[in-house]
Amino acid sequence: MSPVALPVLLPLLAAAAILVLRRGGPALALGGAVLGLAASLWLLARVAGGPAETLLLPGLPDMPLRLTAEPLTALLSVVVATVGTFVLTYAVGYMQRESGLPRFYAVMSLFLAAMQALVLAGDWILLLAAWELIGLCSYLLIGFWFQRPEAADAAGRAFLYTRSADLGLYIAVFILIGAAGSSEIAASLEAGGSASTAAGLLLLVAAMGKSAQVPLQDWLMRAMAGPTPVSALLHSATLVAAGAILLIRATPLLTPEVLLAVGLVGGLTTVAAGLIALAERDLKRLLAASTASQYGLMLIAVGAGVPLAALLHLIAHAAIKSALFLAAGDFQHARGDTALERLRGVGRARPWTFLGFALAALALAGIPPLSGFFSKDAVIAAALAAPGAAWLAPLALAGTLLTGAYLARALRLLWRGADETRPETGNAWMRVGLWALVVPATALGLAFSPIETLLGLPAPEAEATRAMLLGLLAASGGLALGWLVPARRLLGPVYPWARRGLVVAGGLTAWVGRPAMAIARGCERLERRLYAAVLGAGRASLAMARLVRRGDERGIDGLIFALVASVRAWGGRARTLQSGLIHRELAISAVVTAVVLVVLLATSLRF
Repeated sequence: MSPVALPVLLPLLAAAAILVLRRGGPALALGGAVLGLAASLWLLARVAGGPAETLLLPGLPDMPLRLTAEPLTALLSVVVATVGTFVLTYAVGYMQRESGLPRFYAVMSLFLAAMQALVLAGDWILLLAAWELIGLCSYLLIGFWFQRPEAADAAGRAFLYTRSADLGLYIAVFILIGAAGSSEIAASLEAGGSASTAAGLLLLVAAMGKSAQVPLQDWLMRAMAGPTPVSALLHSATLVAAGAILLIRATPLLTPEVLLAVGLVGGLTTVAAGLIALAERDLKRLLAASTASQYGLMLIAVGAGVPLAALLHLIAHAAIKSALFLAAGDFQHARGDTALERLRGVGRARPWTFLGFALAALALAGIPPLSGFFSKDAVIAAALAAPGAAWLAPLALAGTLLTGAYLARALRLLWRGADETRPETGNAWMRVGLWALVVPATALGLAFSPIETLLGLPAPEAEATRAMLLGLLAASGGLALGWLVPARRLLGPVYPWARRGLVVAGGLTAWVGRPAMAIARGCERLERRLYAAVLGAGRASLAMARLVRRGDERGIDGLIFALVASVRAWGGRARTLQSGLIHRELAISAVVTAVVLVVLLATSLRF
């Protein structure tokens, strides 16, 4: 068994076992995740100091499927496995009282396997298959409580928005395979000219859908209708990360024009989503808007031509955001809600959870020496050194300022107020999962220098000092503003608009969602009419068949049965002539002979 397949295969086997056995879901899912994490670490150790490892699998003619482990993909595999393992650890406690656990743990394990396949995919065909699988799993997990209308609506919206943007990936893959003559990702990234520009822009569209970038950010806030472990996994290292991972891996393909577009999309998103987060009144929706904003910062780094900075922030954000969501889930259990008004003072009732939330929040804001400080400095330094620095740097600093503001607002509301709470089972599992992610959220910055060495992609040094000072100033200024100034006053006239999600002219709900639903309803009506027409024709055919059957039974069958009865009657009468008495037979023969002779004599006399 090739070690490249193990991170994918182990969670996949766990999912299959859960579906077959229908019991032991938590243990099987957690076991598959832990073994997958061990396999990912082993794989990273194998390729860190040696050549890449590739596993070829049967695929299309002359286009085999490939799983490729190189330092970048192996590192991403470790990130996915680490977050997945501790989110599932947390889920063991969080989901104790829920029904449908086999379905939950099976889909979560399948989600991990699909994401591992995506980050390790060495060809576009396998990447597309994994991309489809994570979309399916996200739909099933967001709509896990499908009995609730808001969960079903959120799942449908996420599916509609991301699937619409996925068309960009499909067309880009067709262009790249056609230009390179191969489905191998490494070979297709060497394409140039107009094909490279078109494919790059289409990949950006796909990434905008998955990573909730403007104007496709709305679905991510509504996806909070799913269980908190689902939100933590979606926002940190799986679905939403897929878009940024796609652009990081495709950076060699992107032309300067595409890089500028990527940077501007990310810059607009980090500011717009930051404003939405600052105006939010629900903790999980605030964190969801924050996710879109942070991935916007990663796109700024990609647009600046420094994918390493985007990768470092992606790794730090995976640990930070999953820890924030897991803490929010504990707060939700304490108060039965995630509305910030209901969560006032919950931090004093759950001090250990609040401490973990506060450390992760400060890391995300960029306060030294926490991990977010180093990753955000790398992003800001990349923006300052980029050809489009006049656009990218102010947007990156504004995003950093807003990050501090909305996190400080959340911390203030969570700490101030009554400290009543209610006891909840499963807290031990939840605390283990939470703190296992809080630790890397705070300390990962120490690993960034070895990661740079491992990948051989040093971060820009020219703007490092200026980036550190500007980033620290923006982060501390944002924290002060968010703590001291209410959001309504801070945003001023923008506040009502930010509360509505910065929607323009009805947003995609009006331009995509409603038309799509109208088409779906029209198709449903057409289907019903066609069904009614087909059903009517079927009923007419059945009526005619009944008439034919009745005619057969009463007409043809009756005639045949009468003929048979007549033949049988005549046969019965003829049988009586065969008595077996010789004298009787001779008498009959004599009579018949006499009759024949009389007939012949009469006939001869006439002629």
